[in-house]
Order: sequence, then C-alpha cells, then structure tokens
Amino acid sequence: MTKDKPSSRPSLAVFPGSFDPITNGHLDIVERGLHVFDRVRTAILINPEKKPLFSIDERVKLIRDTYADEPRVEIDTFSGLLVDYAEKVGATVIIRGIRAISDFEFEFQMALMNRRLNPAIETVFMMPAESYSYVSSRLVKEVFQLGGRVSDLVPPVVERRLCEVYGSPIPPDPASGSRGKP
Repeated sequence: MTKDKPSSRPSLAVFPGSFDPITNGHLDIVERGLHVFDRVRTAILINPEKKPLFSIDERVKLIRDTYADEPRVEIDTFSGLLVDYAEKVGATVIIRGIRAISDFEFEFQMALMNRRLNPAIETVFMMPAESYSYVSSRLVKEVFQLGGRVSDLVPPVVERRLCEVYGSPIPPDPASGSRGKP
C-alpha cells in the first residue's frame, strides 16, 4: 500500500441518512465527525419507496435550524448511489453510525459494496455516546406518538415540530412533573 501525500484542501465527509427526524444520536455522530474532518455534510437520501413523517424540505429545515451556528456542517439531499454523490461533492469519506452489532452487519456489507463501486471513497464507522446507542428516528416517533417524552433524544426544534405534526403538547417531565413548552 502506498501512502498518498496529504491533501492541502479541507476534508469533507458525507453523513447520509433519512433523518426523519434527526436525533441527538445523529448530532453526536456529526460532532464526532467534526473532530476528524473539516466539514461534515448531512446528506438526506430521497427515497420514493419510504413514506416519511417529514418532507425533504422539512428535514432540511430542521437540520439547518439545528446547525444554524455551525458553518462546518452542510445540508444537502441526494438520490442514486451514495458513492456517486460523494464523488460529485468532493468527499472522500462516508460516515456511518453504528449503534449495535446488528447495525454493523448491514453497514459492513454496504461499505464493501461502496468500496467495490468506488475504491477512492472510504467508509468510517463511528459509535455514538452510550446514551444514544438505542436511539433511532423510528423509536423517537413511536415514543412521542404514545405520549412519551423525547426532549433528551432530539433537538428542541424537532420536538416542537413533532408537537405541531401530532397536535400534542410536550409530555410532562417525569422527574419534575412539569410540562415543557412546544
């Protein structure tokens, strides 16, 4: 294996996902990514097969609002092959979050396929903080719909939007018994 000369251009990593909605687990992975790369681009996959809660435009806005003060985090959408998108935007790395062993098996297969499709694009696996190792967008939506509190699992802008979509107030905090403000 030959060692390439380090590039003088800023490094860009793509963090793809559906982000429906973005969770604090996603934010944790982005923060970890920013410790390694100059910029992280959250890339929302446009998948016509899925029926998301939030539209593409809503998800872009939620992420933009969350990272309004962080210029190193970029937001974009894409369709088609991830490696083609990464190459198009000049990224050499794909970031994937791994919550559990069950995630690894699928992500490992995807990483190998992406490497086969474009050997110049690397995949980096990152684990979130232990407190987010069980968090998924699907669970957040389900817990909220059933009246559970998700304020520790999503950014405030997402919790407010969940309240608007489901027409409900923020559930009470069991520790204090108080209700949050949407």
